[in-house]
Amino acid sequence: MHTFEFIRPADQTAAIAAAAQSKTAQQGADVRFLGGGTTLIDLMKLNVETPARVLDINRLPLDKIEAASDGGLKVGAMVRNSDLAYHATVQKDYSVLSQAILQGASAQIRNMATVGGNLLQRTRCVYFRDTAMACNKREPSSGCPAITGHNRTLAILGASEHCIATNPSDMGVALAALEATIHIQGTKGSRSCAIARLTNSHWHLRQWCSRLQAARLRVLASQWVAWEPNRGACPKPKLH
Repeated sequence: MHTFEFIRPADQTAAIAAAAQSKTAQQGADVRFLGGGTTLIDLMKLNVETPARVLDINRLPLDKIEAASDGGLKVGAMVRNSDLAYHATVQKDYSVLSQAILQGASAQIRNMATVGGNLLQRTRCVYFRDTAMACNKREPSSGCPAITGHNRTLAILGASEHCIATNPSDMGVALAALEATIHIQGTKGSRSCAIARLTNSHWHLRQWCSRLQAARLRVLASQWVAWEPNRGACPKPKLH
């Protein structure tokens, strides 16, 4: 693991401003947010991620689950996975989400992992996590050995000739089924997009990495992740 500077931003504005100083938001970014750290720390140990500065945002007020005035549910990006899975409203109205979270990882990891981090975690492809191997995600145009190599857990549909890695978020699948919308705050203000757009199947490789990682620099310091049930029989969420 490379040495790095550990910083605790005072508020969301400071966190976003500090992250914006990074020359890139893609692979090789020199600034990363620290939430639960259940993926970032592993990747730093493997030298897949080598940030010069790590921004600890655990003390920011982004860990609440609250009812929205329009009948939906607001969930902070720093809410722990276990807290979300066992929340009474989630179990009652969004049971698919609760079940998906509880099917992933271990209880110890769920107690640490955050909503924002879960949605934007890096792929578990063994070639991505091994710096001795070529990987288009780590080094564009270097190749994708997974296509002809060890690929049992990787994509069959929605892949490309550049990459067949998958997003490992169980929570993300449930939120896509619920047609969630995520709201992101950054240096240029706030914006929103459907969860399916955030974790869309492979666009051009550079574009996919750029959009996803740019979102990563914001979503962990975002305002809220919120869900709004549809007026029909099945609740339909909206992420803020």
